[in-house]
Amino acid sequence: MMSDSGQPPDAGKLAPQWARVRARLRSEVGESEYRSWLRQMVLQGIEGDMAVIALPSRFRRDWVRDHYGDRLRTMTQAEWPALKRVEFRVAVDATEVEAPEPALAESLAPARANGRAAAAPNHAPDGDWMAPLDPRHSFDSFVVGKPNEFAHACARRVAEKPATPGFNPLFLYGGVGLGKTHLMHSVAWEIRRCHPGKTVAYMSAEKFMYRFIGALRGGNTLEFKDQLRSVDVLMIDDLQFLIGKDNTQEEFFHTFNALVEAGKQIVVSADKSPNDLSGIEDRLRTRLGGGIVADLHATTYELRLSILQAKVAAAGVVVQDKVLELLAHKIASNIRDLEGALNRIVAHAKIFNRPMTLDTVTEVLSDLLRTHEKRVSIEDIQRRVAEHYAIRMTDMFSARRARNVARPRQVAMYLAKQLTSRSLPEIGRRFGNRDHTTVMHAVSRITELMADDRILAEDVSLLKKMLET
Repeated sequence: MMSDSGQPPDAGKLAPQWARVRARLRSEVGESEYRSWLRQMVLQGIEGDMAVIALPSRFRRDWVRDHYGDRLRTMTQAEWPALKRVEFRVAVDATEVEAPEPALAESLAPARANGRAAAAPNHAPDGDWMAPLDPRHSFDSFVVGKPNEFAHACARRVAEKPATPGFNPLFLYGGVGLGKTHLMHSVAWEIRRCHPGKTVAYMSAEKFMYRFIGALRGGNTLEFKDQLRSVDVLMIDDLQFLIGKDNTQEEFFHTFNALVEAGKQIVVSADKSPNDLSGIEDRLRTRLGGGIVADLHATTYELRLSILQAKVAAAGVVVQDKVLELLAHKIASNIRDLEGALNRIVAHAKIFNRPMTLDTVTEVLSDLLRTHEKRVSIEDIQRRVAEHYAIRMTDMFSARRARNVARPRQVAMYLAKQLTSRSLPEIGRRFGNRDHTTVMHAVSRITELMADDRILAEDVSLLKKMLET
């Protein structure tokens, strides 16, 4: 039988420490994984130098032991220094109901003895400073291509050998949804795997600021500084959040210096390079650019297609190549939107038991495809056609009637009608104030010629693809 605290009766006196262990683990792995696999853990007691943790089935016991055995040993040792190992057992009567979880801040507070805080361990446990890590975001699941291969290589190097000269700090930057956070999580997971003895602090810049403000208000800034500067690896996501936050920047600068001078690794991400982060102090900007700066560029069609193929393979679903090609071509802004589109069509196919054809995908994703549809301007068309046919941009507006100028001009008018929503009179005005009948003639003439002239048809098709991509 279980007590109300989720502990066996003979382990009740261990409840405060065990609650802190559970809270830290929950903070590390995230709420979803914690509830799926770890909430049914029960501390049965301590036998000599061994903590005994029970789970309700052999499968769950083996999974928790294999995936979290080392972390639980480290965490329990932080609470009971005399412990040397953890044993996982199957207990048929283990509760199927999650034990009450104390508030996270309360669980992570140091235990008190005789009205005073107990001595803190030599360095802060990961759970004190760890934002939840997504188990899906590992190096194994990161698809590498030209736009991100340098950033990926730098991140791997740092994860395998933290604080390597020349790679400290590691500064990752790029637009939304290009993989910065995925790489940050990958580095954290890999350091844990390769260097289990190192303490990692990973958080957003926003959380860093709120923790610092909390320490100021609580009058315990010294404890804040000591804890954070005792970690082996400091990882800060979305550093641009500190723009304009002068006091927090000041604290981060001093923390940065203290850690680097102590040979500890710093990993930072932002949406712009250090030189482009206006609102960041010059001395901090110089420090951030003093290691390795790696850019995650906008994705290419080939990389987007590879990412989709990897996601489909991991999910074990079948999606036609043409569907993946359509998504990779149409949704070019960021990877999150791309993955969201794939998840939506897979869910739709499962719910309605319908095949994922091009027509179905176009229907299901109509709103998303419209959002990501590239807006092509008449000026874009004129410039691209002029470059292709090696004529001057001014020839698009001139009165010249030579064939080497008139034919490209007609092609540009044809594409303007096909790729924009502009009216014929407006298109004519943009081509040197020509009459709308001139545009009609151009569209009709190019349509007619394309039926017989393969080279012209290929030229127009190529130009259209270049303008739409």
